Amino acid sequence: MTLRSLLAIVGFAGLAGCATAPPGAMPSRDALFQDSAFKPPTVRIVPGDAIAMSPEMQRFADGQARSEIHQKGLREGLISALYSKGQLQLEYDSARTRNAAEAFDAKRGNCMSLVLMTAAFARYYSLPMTFNSVYIEEMWTRSGGLYFVAGHVNVTLARIATPTNSFVWGSDNLLTIDFLPPGIMRGQRSRPVEEATIIAMYLNNRAAEALTEGDIDNAYWWARAAIETDPRWLAAYNTLAVLYRRKGLGDHAESTLRLVLEREPLNVQSLSNLALVLNDAGRHAEAQVFTERLAQIQPIPPYQFFDQGLAAMRAGDFAAARELFRKEIARDAYVSEFHFWLGVASYRMGDVSAAKGEITRALQNSATVKDKALYGAKLAWLNEQRRQNVLERR
Repeated sequence: MTLRSLLAIVGFAGLAGCATAPPGAMPSRDALFQDSAFKPPTVRIVPGDAIAMSPEMQRFADGQARSEIHQKGLREGLISALYSKGQLQLEYDSARTRNAAEAFDAKRGNCMSLVLMTAAFARYYSLPMTFNSVYIEEMWTRSGGLYFVAGHVNVTLARIATPTNSFVWGSDNLLTIDFLPPGIMRGQRSRPVEEATIIAMYLNNRAAEALTEGDIDNAYWWARAAIETDPRWLAAYNTLAVLYRRKGLGDHAESTLRLVLEREPLNVQSLSNLALVLNDAGRHAEAQVFTERLAQIQPIPPYQFFDQGLAAMRAGDFAAARELFRKEIARDAYVSEFHFWLGVASYRMGDVSAAKGEITRALQNSATVKDKALYGAKLAWLNEQRRQNVLERR
């Protein structure tokens, strides 16, 4: 992995990243946390809020949801009340991670948010549930010089009848609720994780999002809470190390990253960030050791073809850009901006039909309301261009 363009990698669970380490002795708080280097939090950071029922949720559970439950049974009625058309009808939106109550109020959330909210209702009705960490191919995103790697979680309930929802599947005795397209999930393996791990994932997401917004102090307290909630959740240590580096606490960043690598010697995020920290300190020979180890694990870093494609676009070489965007899509087919820029390159080459197809795919893969609006507007503009061209040919 080249380090020139990489500022930091943060583990993220917006789709819910997973990397639980085996139990082991963890460092003391005094050795790990540096509270005095950060301002007190200005937001409420309470792990228990993640799966807490609000009064509004309780009223929904005792009112509107009861009607569906009476008709369809407890488990299927709950799912119908939350996700069916004509009911609450929650929408997927990965823009930010919400706790259960926030997702209910907004009627939208990312996978983590919707899992938390579903779990809150399941607990209210005393439904047995299991949180699952799903093994999927690493999904990378980038924002403000930070790279994020994401995994995925879902939730399983006992079930009685066969549901009709496309995001619900399972065996005769289990019902799994998932918020990714079935095509992505088909054939994927998963393992159960404890509630503490799920809450730590949620807290680490909030830390990563605060970091993206430049709110380093609150990000620290979110990451700290994640580690205290489940010390085995190593992604939060990586986030903490990135925060220490941003604060100029290189020694603490290094020790935190080495702690992760003691447990996971091939952890890509920590290897990359440790190389950065060592280079910051002028210890280039030591950094090179980790850079070479990283290159063996990940010979082509995320976004490399995409960045080369953007450079080709700036140079006016649209054919080269198109091929580079295609290469990036070949290894990560569900990133909307890759499809969008392939559409732009195709349009600049005069292939309006291909451009429309790619921007349609960008719209289909959009994970935020903002992106859906943006790509929807671009697609409408392309459709208008095609209509105008048809009229001119007549």
